[in-house]
Amino acid sequence: MALTITDSNFEAEVMQNNKLNVLDFWAPWCGPCLALGPSIEALATEYEGRVNVGKVNVDENSELSIKFGITSIPCVLFIKDGKVVHKQVGVVPKTALESKIVSHM
Repeated sequence: MALTITDSNFEAEVMQNNKLNVLDFWAPWCGPCLALGPSIEALATEYEGRVNVGKVNVDENSELSIKFGITSIPCVLFIKDGKVVHKQVGVVPKTALESKIVSHM
């Protein structure tokens, strides 16, 4: 299951680990976000222990949305060593996200 990432736990869950972090910025009213959700959950299960996969509700975590300049959702950020190494905006197939995970692991 994907981690719930918030303004308050971001530092501990994302910045203080050395794994690749895949963060899905989404909102419950966003149809495309809901369409992407099952792929994010599947990746969280498949890469458990190797990659941190999390979801950030943009309505509840405005600090993170502002920090990363999130203006369109869904938006998936790939963060490694504290830096964004890839940004994917919009719905894409799970295989596209997997290829980015593999290339940044």
